[in-house]
Amino acid sequence: MNHDAYDNAYIGGILNSVKTIAMVGASANDVRPSFFVLKYLLAKGFSVFPINPGQAGKEILGRMTYASIADLPEPVDMVDIFRASPAVPGIVDEVLKLDPLPKVIWMQLGVRDDEAAARAEAAGMKVVMNRCPKIEYGKLSGEIGWTGVNSGVLSSKKPLMRSGFQSFGVRQK
Repeated sequence: MNHDAYDNAYIGGILNSVKTIAMVGASANDVRPSFFVLKYLLAKGFSVFPINPGQAGKEILGRMTYASIADLPEPVDMVDIFRASPAVPGIVDEVLKLDPLPKVIWMQLGVRDDEAAARAEAAGMKVVMNRCPKIEYGKLSGEIGWTGVNSGVLSSKKPLMRSGFQSFGVRQK
């Protein structure tokens, strides 16, 4: 798959199908990007499990934090990687040991590893690199336009409501 550009339908399909997310590299520091992405995803109705060995056993935004992916109490649909690119191969190795496998490996802005992505895809997972689910959700739901940002998505369709605070869901077309 070409990971230099993603079709809106691909990203929208992922965001509409995912319910549970493991966020590797979640931070308890409220000025870190992983903290406000975690807060946003929770507000949109996703069940997010923070992964951070330094915070294991503590709560971040009311969610218990785990030391590793292997410690998760239940299967997840997506693993969101908020770590530097050199950490990705090891994280994908951990993910590939899960049963069942998640549907998606998502790498945050600036994070990319083509070899690890190919291994995840070979195992049947979808992969997104160098994107933020918060930004993509906001773009595809139309809410990013509330702040005057041109999302590149125009629609005259009434927004679809989804559980969560001011959550309109992601448009399919």
